[in-house]
Amino acid sequence: MSYLAPFSSGPLSGKTIALGVSGSIAAYKSTDLIGELRKSGADVHVVMTESATKFITALTLETLSRNPVLTSFWDEKGWQPGHIELADKIDLFLVAPATAQQIGNYAHGFASDLLGAIYLATKAPVMLAPAMNGKMYEHEAVQQNITVLKGRGVEIIEPVVGELACGYEGIGKLASFEVIAERVISVCG
Repeated sequence: MSYLAPFSSGPLSGKTIALGVSGSIAAYKSTDLIGELRKSGADVHVVMTESATKFITALTLETLSRNPVLTSFWDEKGWQPGHIELADKIDLFLVAPATAQQIGNYAHGFASDLLGAIYLATKAPVMLAPAMNGKMYEHEAVQQNITVLKGRGVEIIEPVVGELACGYEGIGKLASFEVIAERVISVCG
């Protein structure tokens, strides 16, 4: 048995990505996304909402990313707030899955959780990959929030049509981790 060193080459080599995971059933898909980003050479730092921890554990994502996972303002250690330190050092802020709540928070400048605080504090490019029920995604309020964010330069990785966790068939399914990783590489690689 041998120890596998972290990936050190690839199109994202030397890049630091903050991966926000919000409270969607699609949160489990972040495991594959972390693997793909790491395989491409990225240093991935996961930040989870409290709701996301109901779908997948921080320990799982910490093990896969090989970095501590932030879930609360109260987790932060050191003299500089951890969310500011992370916001300063990242090359990309990616939220996948991004819920209607998170999209609304960013559109209106709310920093009620770590993801909102990092969004407001970072100068790095921002990408959001929405995942939610199709009726929610198509709601006028969500679409207006997306339009606001696009106007601010936020890239939206559109959800796809498919079978949703709620039993409906329609738009709202998280884009595949391969598609998301490809978009990340196109911006950061």
